Amino acid sequence: MRRDLIIGILVSFALHGGLAWIGEYKPASDVKKVVDDAPTIQLMEMPKVEPDEPEPVETNEAPPKPADFAPPMQTDVPQIITDTSFVQKLQPPPPEGLTINRGAITIPQGQVGGLGKGIEVFDISKLDQQPVARFQARPQYPFEMRRAGIAGEVLVDFIVDSNGDVRNAYAVRSSQREFEAAAVQAVSKWKFRPGKKGGRNVNTHMQVPIVFTLNEES
Repeated sequence: MRRDLIIGILVSFALHGGLAWIGEYKPASDVKKVVDDAPTIQLMEMPKVEPDEPEPVETNEAPPKPADFAPPMQTDVPQIITDTSFVQKLQPPPPEGLTINRGAITIPQGQVGGLGKGIEVFDISKLDQQPVARFQARPQYPFEMRRAGIAGEVLVDFIVDSNGDVRNAYAVRSSQREFEAAAVQAVSKWKFRPGKKGGRNVNTHMQVPIVFTLNEES
């Protein structure tokens, strides 16, 4: 009888152990079902935010003034001054009440006198060697013409003798007669190296323009 009791106890332990093992066992399909039934999270689309427009800023500043441009000016053209062009600076006018004795200056009219009979005068184009100026006196600018700001030109005719001196100078033509006396007086003081023909000094007929211009630069 004791043997039957021990067998009954062992059978009872076996049954309880089997039930406990079955309770702990979970099939794989159940785990999968739990994963499939997991809740889905859906994100809501956020509305688009439009940028705020900048507010206009009021200012008390006045609009910029247009730039002032100087009017176009004519480009200065340089004047070529030759050896026979005489430039005199502009001077202030004389004091009031000053008068000029116009009879004090005698203007030569046409060719005066001559070199005498039998004296040969050569044209400058016929010479072997042309006269060369060694000294040229500058003419005095006529006072009235300078004060009025008038420029002019005089063509002076003369003879350079065999000694290099000027003879028979006179005004052929001029832009204003007031310039003639000053031009003739200046040319009459000129000195030359005389022209040559056949190896000897000869008398030479010449003409030269005398230009009177005012220079306003200081």
